[in-house]
Amino acid sequence: MTETNARERCGLVAVIGAPNAGKSTLVNALVGQKVAIVSAKAQTTRARLMGIALEDLPTDAGGVDRVQIILADTPGIFEPRRRLDRAMVSAAWEGAVEADAILLVVDARKKKRDYLEPILAALAERKERKILVLNKVDSTPKEPLLVMAEELSAQGSFDEVFFVSALTADGVPELKRRLAALMPEGVWHYPEDQVSDASERLLATEITREQLYRQLHDELPYDSAVRPESYQHKPDGSVEIHQQIVIARDSQKSIVLGKGGARIKAIGEAARKELADLLGVKVHLFLHVKVEEGWADSREIYEEIGLDWVK
Repeated sequence: MTETNARERCGLVAVIGAPNAGKSTLVNALVGQKVAIVSAKAQTTRARLMGIALEDLPTDAGGVDRVQIILADTPGIFEPRRRLDRAMVSAAWEGAVEADAILLVVDARKKKRDYLEPILAALAERKERKILVLNKVDSTPKEPLLVMAEELSAQGSFDEVFFVSALTADGVPELKRRLAALMPEGVWHYPEDQVSDASERLLATEITREQLYRQLHDELPYDSAVRPESYQHKPDGSVEIHQQIVIARDSQKSIVLGKGGARIKAIGEAARKELADLLGVKVHLFLHVKVEEGWADSREIYEEIGLDWVK
């Protein structure tokens, strides 16, 4: 490919859906590497994060369109009860504003779909191109899938339907090519080697938060956050990171620390290893726990974890 027959295209795709539909896993699969944290717990994604995927499309004239697809991985849309919930849902819908396409990701394994009604009603009013993505089809019989696709298409006025398994990447290349074809002509917004809009500092807190959820499962509810304290590049090329795990109640402190500090050590070791693999440098990660009962109403913490303040 030469510069003379290559044309740049760039556009925004909003990835929305209910909690635990597999949105972050799908974004990671489309990008081709991990840019968003994933967890079996619902509502893992809190702030809107951009993943950046690239695709080359052959043209009829024998050239190639080089396409940059900016994927807005949004928090799950659900009925908000707390300020934190409202901020997360607000971030999700903001991610869909002025998008070139909106993907609604649905867990195809779920038989009850009444939780989707508010989302489908809101989507029916939107003018953007809407694509229904039925996810986790690798563990779903074919006939119910077709019935679900037909029913949801009618409710949400979708332009297209795709069947994928984000976890195994089945159907993902076809979806990626279609998204690339929908992107308008225009200059790229990010360098070719950039896969996310998240800073290394924010990415580091997200990796630690993922380990917090993975290792504590149901022991620690969502009354927790990871705050960045410092992120310093050392002369030897390594990175020294200090983070604060914020919890809402003093009784949760022993859960995070574990017996003799074993749990927080395990969380730190797993996060440090993953960060070192992602960054390609040695990482020194230091964690400590702070009890802050009203953290979910702290404007400062919202800004630090990438959420807009809502009243």
